[in-house]
Amino acid sequence: MTKILSNYDVNEQTMALLPAAHLDYYTIVLDCNRQLLVKRTPLQLIGSACLKAGSSYDGRRSAVIYLTNSKKKIPIPIDPFLNIYAFPTCSPSQFHCHWIFYHHVKSIVSNSKTSQANTPSSIIFKNEYQLPMKESFYLLEKQMHRTAECVTILSSYHYMLASKTHQRLFPFYLYT
Repeated sequence: MTKILSNYDVNEQTMALLPAAHLDYYTIVLDCNRQLLVKRTPLQLIGSACLKAGSSYDGRRSAVIYLTNSKKKIPIPIDPFLNIYAFPTCSPSQFHCHWIFYHHVKSIVSNSKTSQANTPSSIIFKNEYQLPMKESFYLLEKQMHRTAECVTILSSYHYMLASKTHQRLFPFYLYT
């Protein structure tokens, strides 16, 4: 019997958080090396991870809306300094929302030409694990692009912030 965890800390090894309709656990965590069962919902795990990285889920969500002008299915920069970004496959308020961790995705493939009619697409992770998805190839690609935009904007912002901090700590006149 698989052990059920009361909590899980999202980290660099987290590939996906999948909802589970089970009495004893609410999330199936896909980690790079294993699957875990957790008694908290995917959104609760995302919220806790945001807080541990210094901001609330709502704060991160509001920042991405402001910076990207996206309004729905907002990707969340859980911990930008550790490059932990996740995107929802549908509205996070929906039970069946999966959270996919951007930097673990190798590719998205369409299953339209195969016999997998009930799973129109699959996500292939960098460790070659394949996750069949009910969402379309187009929707998942769009979510990847939204997340890439978020990563680019926040990476450039953090680079500028680090440069300004470096200039304050090491003023230009010290180098002349």
